[in-house]
Amino acid sequence: MVVNQESADHADRLFRALADATRREIVALTLTGEHSVSDLARRFPMSFAAVQKHVAVLEHAGLVTKERQGREQRVRGNADGLREAHRLLDQLAVVWRGRIDRIGAILADPGSGDGKEH
Repeated sequence: MVVNQESADHADRLFRALADATRREIVALTLTGEHSVSDLARRFPMSFAAVQKHVAVLEHAGLVTKERQGREQRVRGNADGLREAHRLLDQLAVVWRGRIDRIGAILADPGSGDGKEH
């Protein structure tokens, strides 16, 4: 699981970024091809500045990369960032499966979990 503060901070950035529907859509779009921030802004009912902020959050989380080409900022999805989110979710799933299994065992044998003899 997450073992240090840097890893915890990175996980927080990843999942905070993915918590927003607009950002998830930007990731999906940029994984299929490179887009300018202007192109992305035309797709959403919000200001150019708002889309720029969404892209900045995604870039900070490692889910997209941004590169200046002339006057444009080009945005590309980062599959490695999504793989990292998937890996973290897999780790959480293992932890929760173990907890659910233990709860199931306690419910199946109520006397086994409280240390008392019945």
